[in-house]
Amino acid sequence: MSLATVTVATEPPYPVRIGPAALEALPNAVASADRVALLADERVLDLHGASLAALGEVPTLAIGGGEDAKTLGKLGAVLEFLAAAGLARSSTLITFGGGTLADLGGLAASLFKRGMQVVHAPTTLLAQVDASVGGKTAINLSAGKNLAGTFHQPAEVLCDTSTLATLPAAERASGLGEVVKTALIGGEADLALLEAQADGLLAGDAAALAATVTSCVTVKARVVACDPTERGPRRGLNLGHTFAHAIEHVAGYGAVPHGVAVAAGIGLALRASAELGLLTDPALEARIRALLERLGLPADLSALRQSSGLALPVDELMAGFAHDKKGAVGRPEFVLVSGAGALELGVTLEVDLLQSLLA
Repeated sequence: MSLATVTVATEPPYPVRIGPAALEALPNAVASADRVALLADERVLDLHGASLAALGEVPTLAIGGGEDAKTLGKLGAVLEFLAAAGLARSSTLITFGGGTLADLGGLAASLFKRGMQVVHAPTTLLAQVDASVGGKTAINLSAGKNLAGTFHQPAEVLCDTSTLATLPAAERASGLGEVVKTALIGGEADLALLEAQADGLLAGDAAALAATVTSCVTVKARVVACDPTERGPRRGLNLGHTFAHAIEHVAGYGAVPHGVAVAAGIGLALRASAELGLLTDPALEARIRALLERLGLPADLSALRQSSGLALPVDELMAGFAHDKKGAVGRPEFVLVSGAGALELGVTLEVDLLQSLLA
Protein backbone atom coordinates (compact mmCIF):
# COMPACT_ATOMS: atom_id res chain seq x y z
CA MET A 1 0.00 0.00 0.00
CA SER A 2 1.55 3.31 -1.08
CA LEU A 3 1.69 6.38 1.14
CA ALA A 4 -0.88 9.15 0.87
CA THR A 5 0.41 12.68 1.34
CA VAL A 6 -1.74 15.56 2.57
CA THR A 7 -0.19 19.03 2.56
CA VAL A 8 -1.10 21.44 5.36
CA ALA A 9 -0.90 24.80 3.59
CA THR A 10 0.32 26.92 6.48
CA GLU A 11 3.34 29.20 6.13
CA PRO A 12 5.52 27.29 5.56
CA PRO A 13 3.50 24.29 4.37
CA TYR A 14 4.32 20.79 5.55
CA PRO A 15 3.43 17.25 4.48
CA VAL A 16 1.53 14.60 6.41
CA ARG A 17 2.46 11.17 5.09
CA ILE A 18 -0.01 8.37 5.80
CA GLY A 19 0.16 4.61 5.44
CA PRO A 20 2.03 1.50 6.53
CA ALA A 21 5.83 1.96 6.60
CA ALA A 22 5.53 5.77 6.72
CA LEU A 23 8.32 5.73 9.32
CA GLU A 24 10.75 4.73 6.56
CA ALA A 25 10.57 8.40 5.48
CA LEU A 26 11.85 9.63 8.86
CA PRO A 27 15.56 9.97 7.94
CA ASN A 28 14.63 12.14 4.97
CA ALA A 29 12.28 14.23 7.15
CA VAL A 30 15.17 15.23 9.43
CA ALA A 31 17.93 15.32 6.81
CA SER A 32 18.34 19.11 7.01
CA ALA A 33 18.78 19.16 10.81
CA ASP A 34 22.25 19.64 12.27
CA ARG A 35 21.31 17.39 15.18
CA VAL A 36 18.32 15.17 16.02
CA ALA A 37 16.82 14.06 19.34
CA LEU A 38 13.93 11.73 20.13
CA LEU A 39 11.14 12.10 22.69
CA ALA A 40 9.36 8.74 22.88
CA ASP A 41 6.63 6.99 24.77
CA GLU A 42 8.55 4.24 26.54
CA ARG A 43 5.95 1.57 25.72
CA VAL A 44 5.83 2.60 22.05
CA LEU A 45 9.63 2.52 21.93
CA ASP A 46 9.56 -1.07 23.17
CA LEU A 47 6.92 -2.05 20.61
CA HIS A 48 8.07 -0.13 17.54
CA GLY A 49 11.56 1.17 18.25
CA ALA A 50 13.05 -1.13 15.60
CA SER A 51 11.27 0.93 12.93
CA LEU A 52 13.55 3.87 13.84
CA ALA A 53 16.77 1.95 13.21
CA ALA A 54 17.62 4.00 10.11
CA LEU A 55 18.05 7.08 12.33
CA GLY A 56 21.08 5.55 13.99
CA GLU A 57 22.03 6.51 17.53
CA VAL A 58 20.33 9.73 18.63
CA PRO A 59 19.82 11.25 22.10
CA THR A 60 16.58 9.76 23.43
CA LEU A 61 14.25 10.60 26.31
CA ALA A 62 11.68 7.86 26.97
CA ILE A 63 8.78 8.72 29.27
CA GLY A 64 5.36 7.38 30.15
CA GLY A 65 2.53 8.49 27.88
CA GLY A 66 -0.99 9.56 28.72
CA GLU A 67 -2.19 12.72 30.43
CA ASP A 68 0.44 12.29 33.16
CA ALA A 69 3.00 13.42 30.59
CA LYS A 70 1.37 16.84 30.18
CA THR A 71 2.67 18.58 33.31
CA LEU A 72 4.98 21.49 34.06
CA GLY A 73 7.43 19.04 35.62
CA LYS A 74 7.59 16.88 32.48
CA LEU A 75 7.90 19.99 30.30
CA GLY A 76 10.89 21.09 32.37
CA ALA A 77 12.45 17.64 32.05
CA VAL A 78 12.11 17.71 28.25
CA LEU A 79 13.64 21.19 28.04
CA GLU A 80 16.58 20.09 30.18
CA PHE A 81 16.98 17.05 27.92
CA LEU A 82 17.11 19.25 24.82
CA ALA A 83 19.76 21.41 26.43
CA ALA A 84 21.84 18.41 27.54
CA ALA A 85 21.63 16.97 24.01
CA GLY A 86 23.26 20.12 22.68
CA LEU A 87 20.46 21.01 20.32
CA ALA A 88 20.16 24.33 18.48
CA ARG A 89 17.43 26.18 16.62
CA SER A 90 18.58 24.34 13.51
CA SER A 91 18.06 20.96 15.20
CA THR A 92 14.95 18.77 15.12
CA LEU A 93 13.03 16.99 17.87
CA ILE A 94 11.09 13.88 16.87
CA THR A 95 8.07 12.88 18.95
CA PHE A 96 7.18 9.19 18.86
CA GLY A 97 3.97 8.16 20.59
CA GLY A 98 0.43 9.38 21.16
CA GLY A 99 -1.15 12.80 21.24
CA THR A 100 0.16 13.68 24.68
CA LEU A 101 3.76 13.24 23.44
CA ALA A 102 3.02 15.48 20.45
CA ASP A 103 1.46 18.09 22.76
CA LEU A 104 4.38 18.00 25.20
CA GLY A 105 7.17 17.72 22.63
CA GLY A 106 5.66 20.37 20.40
CA LEU A 107 5.43 22.78 23.32
CA ALA A 108 9.03 22.10 24.36
CA ALA A 109 10.22 22.61 20.77
CA SER A 110 8.36 25.92 20.55
CA LEU A 111 10.06 27.14 23.75
CA PHE A 112 13.59 25.80 23.44
CA LYS A 113 15.86 28.63 22.25
CA ARG A 114 12.61 30.37 21.24
CA GLY A 115 11.74 27.75 18.69
CA MET A 116 13.19 24.67 16.99
CA GLN A 117 11.73 22.22 14.50
CA VAL A 118 9.62 19.27 15.53
CA VAL A 119 8.63 16.22 13.47
CA HIS A 120 5.77 14.11 14.77
CA ALA A 121 5.61 10.34 14.34
CA PRO A 122 2.22 9.58 15.93
CA THR A 123 1.41 5.99 16.85
CA THR A 124 -2.20 6.22 18.09
CA LEU A 125 -5.35 6.75 16.08
CA LEU A 126 -6.19 9.91 18.02
CA ALA A 127 -2.76 11.40 17.37
CA GLN A 128 -2.81 10.50 13.69
CA VAL A 129 -6.25 11.92 12.93
CA ASP A 130 -6.02 14.97 15.18
CA ALA A 131 -3.38 15.79 17.78
CA SER A 132 -0.25 15.69 15.58
CA VAL A 133 -1.66 17.88 12.81
CA GLY A 134 -2.31 21.60 13.14
CA GLY A 135 0.42 22.83 15.47
CA LYS A 136 -1.47 23.01 18.77
CA THR A 137 0.77 22.26 21.75
CA ALA A 138 -0.18 22.20 25.42
CA ILE A 139 0.17 20.88 28.92
CA ASN A 140 -2.54 20.66 31.57
CA LEU A 141 -2.80 22.77 34.72
CA SER A 142 -4.66 21.78 37.86
CA ALA A 143 -7.38 24.27 36.85
CA GLY A 144 -8.05 22.69 33.49
CA LYS A 145 -6.95 20.81 30.38
CA ASN A 146 -4.54 22.31 27.83
CA LEU A 147 -4.45 25.70 29.55
CA ALA A 148 -0.74 26.33 28.85
CA GLY A 149 0.33 26.01 25.24
CA THR A 150 1.41 27.53 21.95
CA PHE A 151 0.83 27.22 18.23
CA HIS A 152 3.92 25.58 16.69
CA GLN A 153 3.47 23.80 13.37
CA PRO A 154 5.56 20.66 12.80
CA ALA A 155 8.00 20.39 9.88
CA GLU A 156 6.49 17.03 8.90
CA VAL A 157 4.12 14.37 10.25
CA LEU A 158 4.53 10.65 9.57
CA CYS A 159 1.39 8.62 10.31
CA ASP A 160 2.56 5.02 10.09
CA THR A 161 -0.74 3.15 10.25
CA SER A 162 1.00 -0.19 10.90
CA THR A 163 1.64 1.00 14.48
CA LEU A 164 -2.12 1.05 15.08
CA ALA A 165 -2.20 -2.76 15.12
CA THR A 166 -0.87 -2.77 18.71
CA LEU A 167 -3.36 -0.23 20.08
CA PRO A 168 -5.30 -1.31 23.18
CA ALA A 169 -9.08 -1.20 22.74
CA ALA A 170 -9.40 1.91 24.94
CA GLU A 171 -6.89 3.81 22.80
CA ARG A 172 -8.67 2.83 19.60
CA ALA A 173 -11.99 3.97 21.07
CA SER A 174 -10.45 7.30 22.00
CA GLY A 175 -9.30 7.81 18.43
CA LEU A 176 -12.70 6.90 17.04
CA GLY A 177 -14.31 9.72 19.03
CA GLU A 178 -12.15 12.24 17.18
CA VAL A 179 -12.84 10.43 13.90
CA VAL A 180 -16.61 10.91 14.34
CA LYS A 181 -16.07 14.58 15.20
CA THR A 182 -13.96 15.16 12.09
CA ALA A 183 -16.37 13.34 9.78
CA LEU A 184 -19.29 15.40 11.09
CA ILE A 185 -17.30 18.59 10.52
CA GLY A 186 -16.20 17.43 7.07
CA GLY A 187 -19.71 17.02 5.73
CA GLU A 188 -21.99 14.40 4.21
CA ALA A 189 -19.35 12.65 2.08
CA ASP A 190 -16.97 12.22 5.02
CA LEU A 191 -19.76 11.07 7.32
CA ALA A 192 -21.02 8.51 4.76
CA LEU A 193 -17.46 7.24 4.27
CA LEU A 194 -17.06 6.71 8.00
CA GLU A 195 -20.36 4.85 8.21
CA ALA A 196 -19.19 2.60 5.37
CA GLN A 197 -15.79 2.01 7.02
CA ALA A 198 -17.07 1.49 10.58
CA ASP A 199 -16.92 -2.31 10.60
CA GLY A 200 -13.44 -2.30 9.11
CA LEU A 201 -12.22 0.20 11.70
CA LEU A 202 -13.54 -1.94 14.53
CA ALA A 203 -11.81 -4.98 13.03
CA GLY A 204 -8.53 -3.11 12.66
CA ASP A 205 -8.54 -3.43 8.86
CA ALA A 206 -5.37 -1.77 7.52
CA ALA A 207 -7.02 -0.27 4.42
CA ALA A 208 -9.93 1.14 6.42
CA LEU A 209 -7.57 2.69 8.97
CA ALA A 210 -5.39 4.31 6.29
CA ALA A 211 -8.43 5.65 4.42
CA THR A 212 -9.93 7.05 7.61
CA VAL A 213 -6.71 8.73 8.74
CA THR A 214 -6.30 10.27 5.28
CA SER A 215 -9.89 11.54 5.25
CA CYS A 216 -9.58 13.08 8.72
CA VAL A 217 -6.21 14.71 8.02
CA THR A 218 -7.59 16.16 4.78
CA VAL A 219 -10.48 17.78 6.65
CA LYS A 220 -8.24 19.13 9.40
CA ALA A 221 -5.61 20.40 6.96
CA ARG A 222 -8.27 22.37 5.09
CA VAL A 223 -9.50 24.04 8.27
CA VAL A 224 -6.04 24.73 9.72
CA ALA A 225 -4.78 26.28 6.48
CA CYS A 226 -7.44 28.99 6.55
CA ASP A 227 -7.13 29.67 10.30
CA PRO A 228 -3.82 28.48 11.80
CA THR A 229 -4.23 30.22 15.18
CA GLU A 230 -7.90 29.45 15.84
CA ARG A 231 -9.34 32.95 15.49
CA GLY A 232 -12.26 31.89 13.33
CA PRO A 233 -13.41 28.70 11.58
CA ARG A 234 -10.78 26.49 13.24
CA ARG A 235 -12.80 26.86 16.43
CA GLY A 236 -15.19 24.38 14.83
CA LEU A 237 -12.63 21.62 15.46
CA ASN A 238 -13.58 21.99 19.13
CA LEU A 239 -16.95 20.36 18.49
CA GLY A 240 -17.75 18.34 21.62
CA HIS A 241 -14.61 19.55 23.40
CA THR A 242 -16.05 22.11 25.83
CA PHE A 243 -18.19 19.34 27.27
CA ALA A 244 -15.32 16.84 27.02
CA HIS A 245 -12.81 18.99 28.87
CA ALA A 246 -15.26 19.49 31.75
CA ILE A 247 -15.80 15.72 31.87
CA GLU A 248 -12.05 15.05 31.93
CA HIS A 249 -11.49 17.68 34.61
CA VAL A 250 -14.14 16.19 36.90
CA ALA A 251 -13.16 12.58 36.23
CA GLY A 252 -9.44 13.27 36.69
CA TYR A 253 -7.20 13.50 33.64
CA GLY A 254 -6.76 10.08 32.07
CA ALA A 255 -9.73 8.46 33.83
CA VAL A 256 -11.88 8.93 30.72
CA PRO A 257 -9.94 8.70 27.43
CA HIS A 258 -10.04 12.04 25.62
CA GLY A 259 -11.85 10.79 22.52
CA VAL A 260 -14.42 8.94 24.62
CA ALA A 261 -15.20 12.20 26.43
CA VAL A 262 -15.38 13.92 23.03
CA ALA A 263 -17.90 11.32 21.85
CA ALA A 264 -20.18 12.11 24.79
CA GLY A 265 -19.59 15.81 24.10
CA ILE A 266 -20.69 15.40 20.49
CA GLY A 267 -23.91 13.78 21.66
CA LEU A 268 -24.50 16.65 24.11
CA ALA A 269 -23.77 19.24 21.41
CA LEU A 270 -26.29 17.63 19.08
CA ARG A 271 -28.91 17.48 21.84
CA ALA A 272 -28.34 21.19 22.56
CA SER A 273 -28.58 21.93 18.83
CA ALA A 274 -31.90 20.10 18.65
CA GLU A 275 -33.22 21.86 21.77
CA LEU A 276 -32.38 25.24 20.24
CA GLY A 277 -33.97 24.35 16.89
CA LEU A 278 -30.68 24.60 14.98
CA LEU A 279 -30.76 21.23 13.22
CA THR A 280 -31.87 21.50 9.61
CA ASP A 281 -31.90 17.69 9.41
CA PRO A 282 -33.83 16.36 12.42
CA ALA A 283 -32.56 12.83 11.69
CA LEU A 284 -28.91 13.81 12.16
CA GLU A 285 -28.93 13.48 15.94
CA ALA A 286 -30.21 9.90 15.82
CA ARG A 287 -27.82 9.09 12.97
CA ILE A 288 -24.76 10.22 14.95
CA ARG A 289 -26.01 8.49 18.09
CA ALA A 290 -26.31 5.23 16.12
CA LEU A 291 -22.80 5.68 14.69
CA LEU A 292 -21.28 6.36 18.11
CA GLU A 293 -22.99 3.33 19.62
CA ARG A 294 -21.92 1.18 16.65
CA LEU A 295 -18.32 2.19 17.36
CA GLY A 296 -18.69 1.36 21.04
CA LEU A 297 -18.72 5.00 22.18
CA PRO A 298 -21.06 6.81 24.61
CA ALA A 299 -23.55 9.12 22.92
CA ASP A 300 -24.51 10.94 26.13
CA LEU A 301 -23.58 11.32 29.77
CA SER A 302 -25.88 8.53 30.89
CA ALA A 303 -24.00 6.04 28.72
CA LEU A 304 -20.65 7.44 29.84
CA ARG A 305 -21.58 7.23 33.51
CA GLN A 306 -22.69 3.64 33.03
CA SER A 307 -19.59 2.53 31.08
CA SER A 308 -17.07 4.35 33.28
CA GLY A 309 -18.69 3.87 36.68
CA LEU A 310 -18.12 7.59 37.40
CA ALA A 311 -20.77 9.79 39.00
CA LEU A 312 -19.80 13.00 37.13
CA PRO A 313 -22.04 15.24 39.29
CA VAL A 314 -23.84 18.07 37.50
CA ASP A 315 -22.55 20.78 39.85
CA GLU A 316 -18.94 19.67 39.36
CA LEU A 317 -19.35 19.58 35.59
CA MET A 318 -20.84 23.08 35.65
CA ALA A 319 -17.85 24.27 37.68
CA GLY A 320 -15.57 22.55 35.17
CA PHE A 321 -16.69 24.97 32.48
CA ALA A 322 -15.18 27.89 34.40
CA HIS A 323 -11.80 27.50 32.73
CA ASP A 324 -12.98 27.00 29.17
CA LYS A 325 -10.04 28.51 27.29
CA LYS A 326 -12.12 29.29 24.21
CA GLY A 327 -14.77 31.46 25.89
CA ALA A 328 -14.81 34.67 27.87
CA VAL A 329 -14.21 34.64 31.62
CA GLY A 330 -17.09 32.82 33.30
CA ARG A 331 -18.88 32.24 29.99
CA PRO A 332 -18.10 28.96 28.24
CA GLU A 333 -18.72 28.82 24.50
CA PHE A 334 -19.89 25.77 22.58
CA VAL A 335 -19.72 24.53 19.01
CA LEU A 336 -23.17 23.39 17.91
CA VAL A 337 -24.41 21.79 14.72
CA SER A 338 -26.99 22.75 12.11
CA GLY A 339 -26.11 19.96 9.69
CA ALA A 340 -23.30 17.70 8.47
CA GLY A 341 -20.48 20.11 7.67
CA ALA A 342 -22.41 23.10 9.04
CA LEU A 343 -21.49 24.40 12.49
CA GLU A 344 -22.56 27.20 14.81
CA LEU A 345 -19.55 28.71 16.61
CA GLY A 346 -19.26 30.57 19.89
CA VAL A 347 -22.72 29.63 21.21
CA THR A 348 -23.47 30.33 24.86
CA LEU A 349 -26.07 28.18 26.58
CA GLU A 350 -28.47 29.17 29.34
CA VAL A 351 -27.76 27.62 32.72
CA ASP A 352 -31.08 25.77 32.81
CA LEU A 353 -30.39 24.10 29.45
CA LEU A 354 -26.84 23.19 30.45
CA GLN A 355 -28.01 21.61 33.69
CA SER A 356 -30.68 19.59 31.91
CA LEU A 357 -28.12 18.35 29.35
CA LEU A 358 -25.77 17.25 32.12
CA ALA A 359 -28.37 15.55 34.30
